[in-house]
Amino acid sequence: MAATARQVLQRASPESQGIASHAILQFIEALERQHPEIHSVMLLRHGSVIAEGWWSPYAAEHPHMLFSLSKSFTSTAVGLALAEGRFSIDDPVLAFFPQDAPTEPNDMLAAMRVRHLLSMTTGHAIDAWSQMDRQPDANWIKRFFSVPVEHPPGTHFLYNTGASYMLAAIVQQVTGMKLVDYLAPRLFQPLGITNATWQESPQGIALGGIGLSMTTEDVARFGQLYLQLGLWQGEQILPETWVEAATAAQGPASEGGQSDWFQGYGYQFWRCRHGAFRGDGVFGQFCVVMPDQDAVVVMTAGIDIFDSQGPLDLVWDILLPAMGADPLPDDPAAQAALTSKLANLALPPVRGRASSPIASRISGRTYALDANELNIRALTLSVAESGCTLTVQTATEEHIIACGHGHWQHGHTSLFDSQWVSGRTPIATSGAWTADDTYTMIARLYETPFYHSLVFTFDGDELLVESRINVSLDAVEPLLLTGKRAD
Repeated sequence: MAATARQVLQRASPESQGIASHAILQFIEALERQHPEIHSVMLLRHGSVIAEGWWSPYAAEHPHMLFSLSKSFTSTAVGLALAEGRFSIDDPVLAFFPQDAPTEPNDMLAAMRVRHLLSMTTGHAIDAWSQMDRQPDANWIKRFFSVPVEHPPGTHFLYNTGASYMLAAIVQQVTGMKLVDYLAPRLFQPLGITNATWQESPQGIALGGIGLSMTTEDVARFGQLYLQLGLWQGEQILPETWVEAATAAQGPASEGGQSDWFQGYGYQFWRCRHGAFRGDGVFGQFCVVMPDQDAVVVMTAGIDIFDSQGPLDLVWDILLPAMGADPLPDDPAAQAALTSKLANLALPPVRGRASSPIASRISGRTYALDANELNIRALTLSVAESGCTLTVQTATEEHIIACGHGHWQHGHTSLFDSQWVSGRTPIATSGAWTADDTYTMIARLYETPFYHSLVFTFDGDELLVESRINVSLDAVEPLLLTGKRAD
């Protein structure tokens, strides 16, 4: 098989694959109603795409940051390396990095094996990641080894992104290749996945547990591969035994609760209710594989961490009961309604007015800001009927962002750099007057789960700016900036 040829997933009507179009429409409408920050959805049945949609400004061609869904791809790299005889699942973790190992490791650290990294049973009492990414100049492998191992490996489950990083480091150590380069001919090219990117540590190692970006359909291909037990278009590109082991419950993870987070954990995959399993990233990145129904459901999103169970519940409550064993009669009216819905998905631009009584007075004026966490020295808002331009001056750079009135204006900026996003990032921005004295702007970083809202309130020569991000692993509190007209 030509590894460079993009493998096109077949499309089919929902009814031909045993599910009614009106059930999928109900699912989409429930997602919109209950979780308005869903960015994309794709549903496969019997190997064919039967529904797909992106909420504009998100689109099929744009990659999306996957967060911990990345872990399942790291696991796959390990499975491939094991199949090639590069190392053993029972090799001691310390043996891979003798130069970074403690001089006198304790017995529990010495007992840690590759399988413990895979199953999140390293014995740590805290996620080692918390001691690694907050010290960007430190050697992350040494930092991992410095975190106390308080339980015998294999006896205690703890979700541990640091363990996933170590898996990526092991693959790079034994192959001499970065994770994306190792996976390219073995996974990405056969599946037709192009332009996948993976953020790296200061040591040049893929983050492993997070940091992978790819399109919704790329994730769907990955899910379909696991549904097919590693078989892709007649070629066994991943050992069936690995797929079975990676997606089965491994170790002492919590089991038996009603949540999909209490069904057991495999090798960097979560078990689900109803015999399913999934790759799962924070803020709503899902690749749900349903073997009993021969189906895959993929979603990307920017939802609150406390809402993550909701989209899965909708899969079980609406889609699962609608999946029949046999094809259904065509339903042209329902199919047309679903097609129209999926073709017109959109997150609305900022609602408000294109003008304000104070627009001419504040437009183009520079406001000097008081000292603030963002290190913004001054900003200028230039407003016209067609849109606005925001100019932001920091100590080192000038940022210019154009936003549309009634539509999303595409551009790039590095203004919103964070621990997750750096450099010139694609954005789609919209703005409007939401009161006579208030202009509101939303900037969507549409290759990520994040958007930033900026609310400018003018009072004479005074300016108050409320800056907020939609989701975070920490409390989402607004940042208030104050300033005064400078010209």
